Amino acid sequence: MSEFQRRNIINNLLRLGPILILFISVLNEIDLNYIKFFSFNFTFILVFYWSLRRSESLGYGYIFLAGLINDVVTGFPIGISSFNYLLICGFAAYLRTITLRPNLVKDWFFFLFTILVVNSLCYSALNIFFSIDLNYNNLFINIFFTFIFYIIFANLFLIYQNKFFKETND
Repeated sequence: MSEFQRRNIINNLLRLGPILILFISVLNEIDLNYIKFFSFNFTFILVFYWSLRRSESLGYGYIFLAGLINDVVTGFPIGISSFNYLLICGFAAYLRTITLRPNLVKDWFFFLFTILVVNSLCYSALNIFFSIDLNYNNLFINIFFTFIFYIIFANLFLIYQNKFFKETND
């Protein structure tokens, strides 16, 4: 195999990085929810960032499928995570449409609004329709740390995007 073909295969795999990370995160349940006072939802960060900054890198079908897999892994009713992820995509698409100049801090605060709405709808549906008891302290801790870690992962994803997609959004 020539050097050009090998480099081309590696570049194609690196361009599929967001999809691979999405499926690895839902299969491994990378939420760190088992630590008592520390949990965050990495998948929310991943879906929001890539839906906002480079929507073609994560397709809605892949996101829906990842949500179904997440429901099977976590034991939620089928479709809840898919609904959450697609709601996050909808909020990101709205922000992408109304934004003239991308700004990471404004995206960060809109992400807070997004996860508040999505988690409120999700946990209301789980409580009303499925009678699943909720621990609100864990929910607020998860929202807080997901919000805090968004800025860190957004900067890492921006470095990744600049290096492997050869473009900038800021």
